[in-house]
Amino acid sequence: MLENERYGEAMKLLRFLLQCQGQEERHYDEWRALLEWLEAAFPHYAEDSSIAPDIHEEEEISEEDMARQHARSKLEQDQGYADKLLRTVMEEPLSEQTMLALEQLAYLELPEIDEALSSWLTDKSLHPLLQFRVLQTLRRRGTQGFITFTRGEEQVEVEIDTVPLRPEDFPLQIVRILERVADQTEVHEPTLFYFAQELWIQFVMAVYGTRDYDSMLEENDSMTDIWAAALHMTVADSLGGSHDEEDTRSMYAVTGAMRFRLEQAYRSMKQFVSAGLGGQ
Repeated sequence: MLENERYGEAMKLLRFLLQCQGQEERHYDEWRALLEWLEAAFPHYAEDSSIAPDIHEEEEISEEDMARQHARSKLEQDQGYADKLLRTVMEEPLSEQTMLALEQLAYLELPEIDEALSSWLTDKSLHPLLQFRVLQTLRRRGTQGFITFTRGEEQVEVEIDTVPLRPEDFPLQIVRILERVADQTEVHEPTLFYFAQELWIQFVMAVYGTRDYDSMLEENDSMTDIWAAALHMTVADSLGGSHDEEDTRSMYAVTGAMRFRLEQAYRSMKQFVSAGLGGQ
């Protein structure tokens, strides 16, 4: 966290550790000393700090404001900071550093960043999850309008200012599909449900704006059942187990007439997993 300048998160973690019981006293001493140093060195990241630049004492500063202040400060210190971030995003292997660089780019008020990210998204064949992160960055930057790019073999058009920034920002139909799986697995197969949650949000981001995504938004229970069944089967396969397709279809009330759509959804999710896209 310190290497990536995530000082606020580091402070929260240290406060949590200091509340835990059963550790050796020297550990608490080390955590306490590090927390005190962070609070002194980076007071505007400390939740309980009374030192907050450029704001009244009674006002709270949001994480977004802190991130924006930090980005501006880095740019003031180094006029080539934005170019370095863009090179990290566009030229280096996909990693956590890529995502951190995109977060910083969201708060730099330089119009050339919008053009650079939009052109890159449009012209290059990118990892689907990276495409989604770039869309989120453009939205955070306040970019307006539509953008067209390629996902796999499909041309996708997305309205930037409707891109979800958090999992809970996705439409209710997306949430209902996971809730349908929860109804069937949360009690008797909690491990399957845990991995279903992880896979679902990754998959939804990877297919955002595609025909698969549009089918999830159809206003009927059948598509909810179909995608829930496909998710259940995919996770069962990934956990090394096996599933009886007929039992799963019965569990989610997927009738024979809906079987072809289920196979399509299942194939899409299997391709996503087998391509190794369920990672970062």
